[in-house]
Amino acid sequence: MTELLTDRIARQVRPGRAAVRTAGESVGYPEFWTRVTRVAAGLAGLRRVAVLPTSDIDSLVTVAAAMRAGVSVVLLHRHLLPDQLRRVLAVADPGAMVAVPAQHRRLRRMGFDGAIRTAAELASDGAPGGARPESELLVGITSGTTGEPKLFVRDQASWAATLDRSDRTFDIGPGDKVAVPGVLDHTHFLYGALHALTRGATVDLRPATDALADGATHLYSVPTLAWDVVRAANGTHGSVREVLSSAARWPANGRAALRGVLPNATLTHFYGASELSFVSFDRGAGAADEYAAGELFDGVEVEIRAGRVFVRSDMVFRGYLTETAVADGPVGGWVSVGDRGALDGRRLRLFGRAGEMLIRGGLNVEPAAVEAALTAIPGVVEAACVGVADERWGQVPVAVVVVGVRAPDIEEIRRRLRATLPGPSMPARIQVLASLPRTPRGKLDRPALLAAIS
Repeated sequence: MTELLTDRIARQVRPGRAAVRTAGESVGYPEFWTRVTRVAAGLAGLRRVAVLPTSDIDSLVTVAAAMRAGVSVVLLHRHLLPDQLRRVLAVADPGAMVAVPAQHRRLRRMGFDGAIRTAAELASDGAPGGARPESELLVGITSGTTGEPKLFVRDQASWAATLDRSDRTFDIGPGDKVAVPGVLDHTHFLYGALHALTRGATVDLRPATDALADGATHLYSVPTLAWDVVRAANGTHGSVREVLSSAARWPANGRAALRGVLPNATLTHFYGASELSFVSFDRGAGAADEYAAGELFDGVEVEIRAGRVFVRSDMVFRGYLTETAVADGPVGGWVSVGDRGALDGRRLRLFGRAGEMLIRGGLNVEPAAVEAALTAIPGVVEAACVGVADERWGQVPVAVVVVGVRAPDIEEIRRRLRATLPGPSMPARIQVLASLPRTPRGKLDRPALLAAIS
């Protein structure tokens, strides 16, 4: 029988076991669970509840309570524009809006003028409803690089299956301290906190530097946050056993820099998507092969169809929520988000998203190949390649780099690229920026990048 997420947390309730820590508060498992069950009782009877979380205990309590009650969480994020928020709420039709008091002003700025509840206001002594494997668990908001966000639906069973993979793949248990420094409106960090609670570990929601200084054993991260850890480092942190990363490609030099700060940590990078959940994980292959996405998780099947990656597993989403129904879900169990790749046994390589390839004078140019060549150059911290219109060639590649200390100048970068890239892939221009523009979910914001280089 499938054990659902909050049933797993309930098994970890022990006196004296720390559950969640923030800069201003710390709660043990008994108190955390009491708060979850009381809020779950207050949510009984709702179908969905909208939550705008921050990195605080009440946000985590509210999300866990809804999942306990079988009420779907409409996971909002702080970067939604007013028109986007209105559309999300019109489609999802939540029965309540919940946020900590510090978020109420933000919601007003986002255009929400309805009632806003807090976890304390929802708490009740009644009996909570019950979740079932087929119950809708989460309505999330996609974080694509272009276009209007879509609402994806995950159910209780798919998250339970994802938790099973984490249990088998990652060594997290009672006594561990799991640093989750990203805001909980990002599903990577929300999932990291919830999985840690199912394992009896302590979730540390403080900034990464504070959590690392206090003996964190695991760090949930994304590559850009990992660079922040490197830049802020004042010595090494030997307590960290594993870094769990997702989102953008993690350049080899970024991995090397983080290893210098976390010398005992295994650096694990996931490939997946909101719709796909876990697909593969890389524990080092990316250091030698910038296209490597690692080994497929147990139970995941992948097929390459016309160069595109299709995935089938018990972790994939149900479909996209529309005004009338959940639509455009897996077909025969298979789904693709448009990534291009290749498969060798159970090892996956990724070449970027379909539609990102540019054509220069009739010749294909892979932006991912240009980016990989750039980030292989010492001193180049991050890189992006986009196509820019050109009267003669149709399109030409333009590269943008973020550089660190002792970085080579542009001419030296060009010299190194000529040794590794074919002529059509050589950037027509290389520009240095202080940082790459990213979407609220950490992906490269290509429209913003094009605007920055135009």
